[in-house]
Amino acid sequence: MNDPIIYRNATPADADTIVDLQVRMAWETEEYRLDRDTCARGVAAVFEQPGLGTYHVAELDGQVVASLMITYEWSDWRARRVWWIQSVYVVPEARRRGIYKGLYQRILDLLNEDEAIAGVRLYVDRRNVSAQHVYERLGMHGEHYKVFERMKDEG
Repeated sequence: MNDPIIYRNATPADADTIVDLQVRMAWETEEYRLDRDTCARGVAAVFEQPGLGTYHVAELDGQVVASLMITYEWSDWRARRVWWIQSVYVVPEARRRGIYKGLYQRILDLLNEDEAIAGVRLYVDRRNVSAQHVYERLGMHGEHYKVFERMKDEG
């Protein structure tokens, strides 16, 4: 792994790799077994319906080693969109090289170029302490909101 890291928008050709990364991430962070076919349909939908979001990847030595997805929230308080960072994963062998930092900086650069975007948010599993430390080191804070959810497939 000696080549420079390339940060770019993902393309449909990256879909299978993104699915693989998501399956790995779900197991590693939450011990949750994603159904690969369902995940593949979900990833494909983002490429087929750009209003759902966008994927961004980091490539090292010609291989995608990290990905994240941006989804959108409308803020009536700000009359602008808020981007949500979701589905973040860096393969273990590429960690501790600043790859997520580079992906995050790419998102900040895109955000700063677009007056229609108010800011960026993410959520993280409370048990994923290492990720929380990364986000804090990058200047994000998590003390303002607590996220609640109810998912149909979780009862």
